[in-house]
Amino acid sequence: MTNRTVAARYARALFEANAKGENLRQVEVDLTKIHDVIAGHDTLSRVLTNPVIPVVQKRAIVVAILSRLKRILSTVNKLATLLAERDRLGLLPDILQIFRAKLREHFGVVEAQIVTAQPLSRGQLAELEGRLANASGKEVSIVTSEDPTILGGVIARIGTTVYDASLASHLGRMRNNLMER
Repeated sequence: MTNRTVAARYARALFEANAKGENLRQVEVDLTKIHDVIAGHDTLSRVLTNPVIPVVQKRAIVVAILSRLKRILSTVNKLATLLAERDRLGLLPDILQIFRAKLREHFGVVEAQIVTAQPLSRGQLAELEGRLANASGKEVSIVTSEDPTILGGVIARIGTTVYDASLASHLGRMRNNLMER
């Protein structure tokens, strides 16, 4: 069984354990806090994912981290402790990513990956979000990145659908049209 498959099982179990309550967004916040603490400290991350370090020590470290974080839901607390006990803390980034995908699906939100040559202003992001929501018929959550090679415009990916309004692709189409003539 691959790590991604195991992470999906943990994420699904966490989601199902909280699906009846209204804690789903708080679960994401708490899971993110734990992930950020571990990922934010290189040495801590290496210790918690090192197979040579005894599981008892890893569990003690995780318990200490959890005690310092304020108001972590019990299900998230139990998951983090369980991951430490089973020496699977390396799955935490995948669990968080899969949980977020399940959360978006649950609330009917699609993720749009946006690539631009330069960062967009808040107004531009809001306008783009509205247009993509109209195009997809769903609420949209935007993840942005920059790629100067597209020269200008925007490339938006929602699931398998790609909207390419980049200057580089327009220039490429113009070049192809001129070459055909």
